[in-house]
Amino acid sequence: MNTLKVGDKVPEFSAKDENGNMISLSDYKGKKLIVFFYPKASTPGCTAEACNLRDNYSELKAQGYELLGVSADTPKRQLNFKNKYEFPFPLLADEDHTVLNIFGVWGPKQFMGKKYDGIHRMTFVINEEGVVSKVIEKVKTKDHAAQIL
Repeated sequence: MNTLKVGDKVPEFSAKDENGNMISLSDYKGKKLIVFFYPKASTPGCTAEACNLRDNYSELKAQGYELLGVSADTPKRQLNFKNKYEFPFPLLADEDHTVLNIFGVWGPKQFMGKKYDGIHRMTFVINEEGVVSKVIEKVKTKDHAAQIL
């Protein structure tokens, strides 16, 4: 896995959100952006993480942050996830792994002795110039906003 690091310029990307709208990095030019990657919509850890960000959304916004959630789920699954938990931020459906590969979060994992390729739960904070200012590799799903702030 070749993960983006602090100081790296994020390459331009585009992917569909839960409603099928194209969202691009350039849409956030001049803004601070939090991009959080999660393995699968509606699973316990991913739900806890996204709900923690939702519950602290006003504080994140007050500090000038925009948020984007990303997984390889379908737009329909992302839409169901967003509607069920009332997330105020877009969820990208990166089915072809374009964004996952740009950030370097797709790679070998191990769970209960099984090895497979999947999404590593990581968060990237990107500054107004499109440069990574912080990488959170060990995400605390229930207290993730505090890690960012």
